[in-house]
Amino acid sequence: MSFLTDYLRLDDPNFLITAVLIMFSPTYWNLVARSEYRTHWVTRLFRSARVGCSVLAVSIMLLGLHRDWWFQQTLYSQPKASALQLPVLGYAVIAIGALLVLSSFWALGWYGTFLGDYFGMLMDEPVTSFPFNLVSDPMYVGTTMNFAGVALLEGSVAGLVLAALVGLCYKVALLFEGPFTEEIYRKRDADKRKV
Repeated sequence: MSFLTDYLRLDDPNFLITAVLIMFSPTYWNLVARSEYRTHWVTRLFRSARVGCSVLAVSIMLLGLHRDWWFQQTLYSQPKASALQLPVLGYAVIAIGALLVLSSFWALGWYGTFLGDYFGMLMDEPVTSFPFNLVSDPMYVGTTMNFAGVALLEGSVAGLVLAALVGLCYKVALLFEGPFTEEIYRKRDADKRKV
């Protein structure tokens, strides 16, 4: 246990702020998207589902940049563990993570990536091409890998703990997102059959 206590400072404000931001982000976009689906308040506010979805997308990206900045501050403020400073592995993990994130963005498009289905912009068919033929949630897996890769570059126990928190938060988010999104498409298909 001394390895953890030597290389992880839980009382570091940067660590705590980063942890809160990691937990807040998926909570935020799930709450906004679900309330939009039920009430269409974002669409009404911006007078367009596409504009509303794009505003949500930009807010998600800005939150992500803010979270990433605090993550970097945490890496600077925490002790380094030279045994974990593995640049080759770190770059490999980042490369695979970036490939998953970028290819899933390419496959889903702007609105598919940023919860367009909650705004009524539904895809005709589920995406099953790369990277979805490898992992069911490549954006989340890739993002988690990017955090882990950067932590390995820095030899940061705190970074690896936060990367694990990212993965855990995405797993929890998927418990809500997955069934809700499936229900959106089930409803669409049922409505089509009625016509």
